[in-house]
Amino acid sequence: MALELRQQLKLTQKLVMTPQLRLAIKLLQLNRLDLSQALQDELEQNPALEIDHDGDGSHQEIPADLSLQVEEPKEPAETEFTAPVAPGDDKLAEVNWEDYSNTFEPSFSFSRERPAEDAPSQFDFISEKPGLAAYLQWQLAHCGLDEQEWEIALFIIGNLNRFGFLDIDYEDIQVQTGCSPDEAEYALEVIQYLDPPGIGARTVVESLLLQLERLDMADSIAATIVRDHLDLLQTRNIKQITRLTGYKRGEVVTAINFITDQLTPYPGLPYVEETTAYIVPDVYVHNIDGEFVISLNDEDLPQLKVSSYYQELLKAQDDSDIDQNSHHYLTDKVKSAHWFIKSIHQRQRTIFRVMESILKFQRGFFEHGPTALRPLILRDVAADIGMHESTISRVTSNKYVQTPQGIFELKYFFSTAIERVGGDALAAESIKARIKKMIQDEDQATPLSDGAIVERLSADNIKIARRTVAKYREQMRIPPVKHRRSPSRGRP
Repeated sequence: MALELRQQLKLTQKLVMTPQLRLAIKLLQLNRLDLSQALQDELEQNPALEIDHDGDGSHQEIPADLSLQVEEPKEPAETEFTAPVAPGDDKLAEVNWEDYSNTFEPSFSFSRERPAEDAPSQFDFISEKPGLAAYLQWQLAHCGLDEQEWEIALFIIGNLNRFGFLDIDYEDIQVQTGCSPDEAEYALEVIQYLDPPGIGARTVVESLLLQLERLDMADSIAATIVRDHLDLLQTRNIKQITRLTGYKRGEVVTAINFITDQLTPYPGLPYVEETTAYIVPDVYVHNIDGEFVISLNDEDLPQLKVSSYYQELLKAQDDSDIDQNSHHYLTDKVKSAHWFIKSIHQRQRTIFRVMESILKFQRGFFEHGPTALRPLILRDVAADIGMHESTISRVTSNKYVQTPQGIFELKYFFSTAIERVGGDALAAESIKARIKKMIQDEDQATPLSDGAIVERLSADNIKIARRTVAKYREQMRIPPVKHRRSPSRGRP
């Protein structure tokens, strides 16, 4: 077959967004902390943007040729994402057509791709520190397990809690994986042999004993104390431990010090990847004399203005001290400053309008709490304020509101509907709140099962399946009934 070069016409339909609209969308989806950082970065990069310390520039007039259309079209082919162009303006020079080129080809390569400067690197997605499960799976790959043993071991790893303890019994492993008791026991022994020592234990005692066994101290004084006198070890009752074990006081003290200094009761905790998430409300809802008042969080957000100095320089077009390149640079920076200020104002107005709509739909929540939540979807708010659903989704993502009921993410107010016999439908979050309240008020000696919760909800004309109750309970991180029963008052 002969190889040859050919020219081929290709017709594609693309949605092209102007840089101004990209800026508006970027600012719209930032949370409160990220917005402050973006504002500081823009102040550093754009000399034409200044902080208005006197408040004189808060109502600066935006030029007519910088009008911004932030609403996204329902049909891309019907609306153009372009700003009006004044006569004589060369807008083509501002467009980097490589940003819109179709690079999704079979020969795609990162070496030929030129992403935006602020775009995350591809290495950001593969440099995450592995957690406990990934660390154990990496070790399992060198254990020579067959396919069946591998599946059993993976199931066990998936049921380790954040402390590194196994939350299920042998019977559960056999039922879920279809293995024999010997196979389940062997797979657990393999995992308990892995690092960190003590992993895969069922209790603190077993975890400490596994660590001592790894150190060839299974018959030591420390093992005796852990196995038989852990309650006395917790209170450091050295005198009682000495009397019960028959060892000398010095030996007991040395063993206790070794346990507390060299062993860890929770081997999985060092591998927990939990980062502190700082939440700053973007909007406040206050109850003032029975009326709910919405206010935006503008603290630490300075008023911005376009530098009057640079605007005066632009007016001196005939001045011989300013060449053409400098004039283009000043024009670009002043125009960017106008766009940034307008985008900030548009973002704040959009959040305010969305919060107004949420307050109208979910007024019962603000008055009575989560049990009064109504079913609500993005389409309802979008239709109410005349915006696109994707805009509402960006506004409600990673943004929080402080209410008389507490601080909630805006996404919290959107929930699917649960049908109610002879009454209005309830939101899923409302059902979760009812289930949580039932479990909090239950008798620990006889806690409520999922079936009992279903029966109580049915008494309120709420028809819900038992598996749905179990799903909601797991989402709220509430353990099953057997783990909620009080050990001292439960059944033998």
